[in-house]
Amino acid sequence: MLNPAALILFLLPALLLAESSVWKVSKGEQSLYIGGTCHVLRPSDYPLPAEFDSAYAASDTLVFEIDPAAAQQPAFAMQLLAKASYTDGRTLKTVLSAEVYQALAAQAAKSGLPIEMLNGIKPGMVVMMLMMQELSKAGVSQEGVDMHYYVLGLKDKKRVQSLETPDFQIDLITSMGEGLEDELVLYLLKDLAHVKELFDELIGAWRAGDLAEIEALFISEMRNYPQLYAKMLADRNHRWIPQIEAYLQSPEIEFVLVGVAHAVGKDGLLQLLKDQGYSVESVKMSSQKAAIRSQN
Repeated sequence: MLNPAALILFLLPALLLAESSVWKVSKGEQSLYIGGTCHVLRPSDYPLPAEFDSAYAASDTLVFEIDPAAAQQPAFAMQLLAKASYTDGRTLKTVLSAEVYQALAAQAAKSGLPIEMLNGIKPGMVVMMLMMQELSKAGVSQEGVDMHYYVLGLKDKKRVQSLETPDFQIDLITSMGEGLEDELVLYLLKDLAHVKELFDELIGAWRAGDLAEIEALFISEMRNYPQLYAKMLADRNHRWIPQIEAYLQSPEIEFVLVGVAHAVGKDGLLQLLKDQGYSVESVKMSSQKAAIRSQN
């Protein structure tokens, strides 16, 4: 027999509150919002969870990892490619072991990017290119949450701030895995082998605000590569905390949009802010309201 509690859950789903990947951070009367984002999406992933629109409407300023306007400039792409290319005689073949190079070449062929075209590019950038190629095949063709709200923010004349400079992000990407090239390529090739399934799982966890699942999917294994984990996530999160605290002192309300992986775990922004004495609560909207929104 179905117990009464389960019966209520089945009969009244429209009244339930769901977690989300949007959080309100506050101390006293000062507050801001943090939105954990996916940088690329599929057309079917729209409309976005209603909690994002709620935080956007309540905010005066949008804060991104990097200023989207700068990232769209041709100079950014040119500088990125220049710094991602070897200029000292090294190639993929010389920095990777024979076994890892062959594995990368096999994946490159499968993705339609011959290894000969990539041989002068650093491993981190090569794997990113292959990842985008495979995501495109899986239908991930839409700009993500960040760009969606950046475009809206321009129209609504909201202020735009950023946590990092274009130069910093270029250096971050192009130096990724230096000295650990084999480990980096092997780590990322594992994800490429089942990228569609991984993306489905990520989107499900992201929409539900399931931090434990996001941590299990993406952060737990990265901790096995301490240098990569520190450089890509932990160190950046710690550097962002003083900036976020400064935003909390301003009279405006900010909506800080960063990749959702930055929110989770002991080095995640949410825990670091809690450690500083801030209240962090999930922004929740009834699924009934969200359903009405999605139909309009």
